[in-house]
Parts: sequence; structure tokens; C-alpha cells
Amino acid sequence: MTRSLKGKTLVITGASRGIGLAIAKRAAADGANIVLLAKTTEPNPKLPGTLYSAAQEIVDAGGQALPVQTDIRDEDAVAAAVKEAVERFGGIDILVNNASAISLTPTPATPMKRFDLMFGVNVRGTYCCTQACLPELVKSAQAGRNPHVLNMSPPLSMREHWFRPHVAYSMAKYGMSECTLGHAGEFRPLGIAVNSLWPRTAIATAALQMIPGIDLNKCRQPDILADAAWWILTGDSKAATGQFYIDDELLQHHGVHDLDKYSVVPGTKDFIPDFFVD
Repeated sequence: MTRSLKGKTLVITGASRGIGLAIAKRAAADGANIVLLAKTTEPNPKLPGTLYSAAQEIVDAGGQALPVQTDIRDEDAVAAAVKEAVERFGGIDILVNNASAISLTPTPATPMKRFDLMFGVNVRGTYCCTQACLPELVKSAQAGRNPHVLNMSPPLSMREHWFRPHVAYSMAKYGMSECTLGHAGEFRPLGIAVNSLWPRTAIATAALQMIPGIDLNKCRQPDILADAAWWILTGDSKAATGQFYIDDELLQHHGVHDLDKYSVVPGTKDFIPDFFVD
């Protein structure tokens, strides 16, 4: 099969900046239609990029963009966004559940409001968006359009050291991965692939800059995840599902061995490792 996302319609959550935007721009370079779901419509001095600036970047990259301001915790808002996407582009072929909330805090320092935010965005949001897009993904499968769901979440590893420092965040991210495991099995008979993708190293994003003590010079750029996602989303949806991919392993499997181009500082060997990779 020819690998391309040309003419495919992708719904991407948290697409106004960072990893979500990088994935969107890589798909746009093929000529894909991108439906951006995010909350940011006004510029924030701490977090550059809005829904509308991202949409312009997608158009500049060669795709079509539909920005829809959406709080993915609100099922009515998600349903309205899906309806708008279908009205604009005729259907949905791919869902990328990228939106995520993070708080690397121990139990005493995690207010329940923050706990609820992480579970609302990471777990409920992923489940809600998948549920809302499912009828269109079924139609995509029936039309032979190779539908995928990709969750930006880690491989499941039930080891104490991934939970102990930040129980709430770990549970919320693993909730996304449990969606991958369960939905892969549930949707396999429908011809819809559901997979996860996760970075081996920390990724330099504006959100990461807000975490004290992070040296962005020891990170990789979001493009490594964008390229890895492209390989997943252009693969046969009936051939690989329920997989938990690590970005550099996947790229090397496909013959991409020059990973230095993804480094914030070329030549870096001592990267900050991401969480959850044993």
C-alpha cells in the first residue's frame, strides 16, 4: 500500500501547540484535512500558540484546517465538534487523542481539583472523543479508508516506581493506555486500529518549560513523535492494533536511523528519559 494521509480527515485533540500540532503539520504535508480540538483561543505569554495560529500553520504546511474550540471533558461540545467535522469534510478517518493534563505531584500536593482535571482530560476526554468519533470511524472502515485511533500514552507497566512520585498523574496516563488495550480488542472486528505512542526521551514543548528544573537542551523535538505517528497512521489498520509503540524504536524499525536530527542540540547523547519506559 502507498503510505500517505492525503485526503484523510484527522481529529486531533490538544492540537494548538507542541506534539499535537507537530502531528497535525506532518499529516498536512501529505494533504490531509485536520480538525483541531483545543481550548486556547487567546494568546498566553507562558504558552505560545492558539487554535487559530495552529490552523494557519496547518494550511501553510499544505493541509486544510478546521479549528473548533472544544473542552473535551464536555460530551456535548465533543459531539458538536464531530458534527462540524463531518459537515466540513464528509467523515472522520483518524482520531489522535493527544490532549493531556499533567501534575507531577505527590498525594498531599495534589488538590482534588487537579486530580479531577487529569482524569477529566486524560481518561474521560480520551474515552469521550473515541466514543463520539466511533460511528464515523466505522464508516471509514466500511469504505476501506484505513481508520485509526492513536492515543499519546505510555506502555502499561505495573511497577511501583512509576506510581510512587505522582500517583494521580500515573493513573490518569495509564487510563489512556487502558483505553488502547480495551478499544483495540473491541474495535478489531470493525477494522479500526487503536494504538499508543510514547517518547523514550523528554520532548521539548512549551508545557515542559513550565516544569522547574527541566533542561530543554537534553530533550528531543516534537517532530520525532510526528514522524513516528505518521508511520502508525499510514499502516494497515487490520494488521497492527493494540500496540504500545516507542518513538525511536518504531522509526528505526522503518529504517530511520538518523535520530540526531530530532535533538534540540545535535550531538546530544545524555537525554532526559521520559516516564514509564522500562
